[in-house]
Amino acid sequence: MATHRISSLPIAISTSLSLPSKRHDYRLALPFNSLYGTRLLLKPSNLSCFVTKHHSSTTATVSLSLPTAKPERATSEKSPVWSARSIKSFAMAELEARKLKYPNTGTEALLMGILVEGTSHAAKFLRANGITLFKVREETVNLLGKSDMYFFSPEHPPLTEQAQKVLDWAVDEKLKSGESGEITTSYLLLGIWSEKESAGHKILATFGFNDEKAKELAKFLNDDIVLNYK
Repeated sequence: MATHRISSLPIAISTSLSLPSKRHDYRLALPFNSLYGTRLLLKPSNLSCFVTKHHSSTTATVSLSLPTAKPERATSEKSPVWSARSIKSFAMAELEARKLKYPNTGTEALLMGILVEGTSHAAKFLRANGITLFKVREETVNLLGKSDMYFFSPEHPPLTEQAQKVLDWAVDEKLKSGESGEITTSYLLLGIWSEKESAGHKILATFGFNDEKAKELAKFLNDDIVLNYK
């Protein structure tokens, strides 16, 4: 049975971009009965081959720092970097502030952010002591009240003065320790506890967090995750 072909369609097939690639023009020979499931046929055309060079790159910048009230730290290469869990906790804190329609990210939001991230030693320590996200969120509303239902938080609610002090406290303590490595979420949690008049401190105290528990947490200050932690 004779095979009928539709007019050819040009198809460009390129090789890897890591080397100058040869790009060949093919023509698609499409039998009429291929529309019903028969295989497609590729036939090289008589067009000459040509070589093209592709020089393309994509760059992405990932921030390893959090806001600071000390501008000199933003450009200092000696400033320690925050761990990935700390940065995610901060991002979740902003989200929690927005969920509650608060105009700022406070210490209570930082506390919730740690619990939302959930995988750090600090988060596991809190849960082991009965401090959960649901309890903290409920106590936050009891302490600070509800926002106006028609108010919309900014995309990145600015830090309160106390929340900013928490971040700077964590950096200061890391520098004082002389230890290498990243600033873990445990620093962030102990920073919240250090702000005695903050909402975050009051919420922690409400659920039984105290100086003894802070000392216990400090034993694993430089570990963002403890594999044998129960």
